[in-house]
Amino acid sequence: MQALLDAIAHLPMPTDAQRLFHGRGGMHPGSEQWTLDAYPPVWVVTSYLPVNDDQLATLQQALSDRWEQLSPGTTLNWVFQHRQDVKAETRLMSGSVPEPHVVTEDGARYRVHLLRGQNHGLFLDMAEGRRWVRQHVAAHPRSRVLNLFAYTCSFSVAAMQGGARQVVNMDMSGGALGIGKQNHQLNGFGSDVSFLPHDVFASWGKITRSGPYDLIVLDPPSYQKGSFVAEKDYARLMRRLPDLLMPDGHAMVCLNSPKLGVDFLQDLMQTEAAELTFVARLPNPAVFADVDEARSLKVLVYKAPPLSAA
Repeated sequence: MQALLDAIAHLPMPTDAQRLFHGRGGMHPGSEQWTLDAYPPVWVVTSYLPVNDDQLATLQQALSDRWEQLSPGTTLNWVFQHRQDVKAETRLMSGSVPEPHVVTEDGARYRVHLLRGQNHGLFLDMAEGRRWVRQHVAAHPRSRVLNLFAYTCSFSVAAMQGGARQVVNMDMSGGALGIGKQNHQLNGFGSDVSFLPHDVFASWGKITRSGPYDLIVLDPPSYQKGSFVAEKDYARLMRRLPDLLMPDGHAMVCLNSPKLGVDFLQDLMQTEAAELTFVARLPNPAVFADVDEARSLKVLVYKAPPLSAA
């Protein structure tokens, strides 16, 4: 825990939403259970192991001391979450959480919800992926984008920031897509974006009719019972890519599973869509460094063949 306390003692005043300490990567021995995030004006401490009252009191004191240095005389807002498997217990420890709670990242605004559910509405480890989408679309004006497993549609917001002509968002969760609509409204994007609350695997007809696409984003959960299991379902996505992509179109293929490495995705792509060419693995935000990069978030970019080769 000492590495986390040391990080707290040197925290910057948060502006954008971001991770500030990532013990999960194994770079801080003895603090592997801990993460610390900023969702201004709230700090979120997460533990992946049970904690006791003494530990929470130590965190409270450390955060209070640092906040008094950063913003004297104002209230510290922080939330504690204990995660175990797919369950999460979340507690407001001090201050309050805004409602609605809107955070920023690279000039975009997003709704987040810190006190309900395991996830908060914006995956901070995907910051570089969103930046890549924004920059890629800006370099390919008027792109048509397909965002599968869209969640709250942050990739869609990034694509629209870059100047996309059209974005199709699909996710089984109507609630998540509802937040996605709010995210677009927050950023002034009202038209040329669709939100389809459907099961991807039962909706290829709808997906095909809106295509082909210049960019496809695949960001499924690694494991979600009854919805998606990477080991058996990712291949079903990849084999559809050649027919859904425009010539010279790109696919961004994501996987956040510590058990499955880059080879899993690359081998599948070679089997299911060999005509797509590997371009690059995107870097993760520096704070998410891992002692074993095979365990960390994988974001791979592929390119379809040009028209002359199609």
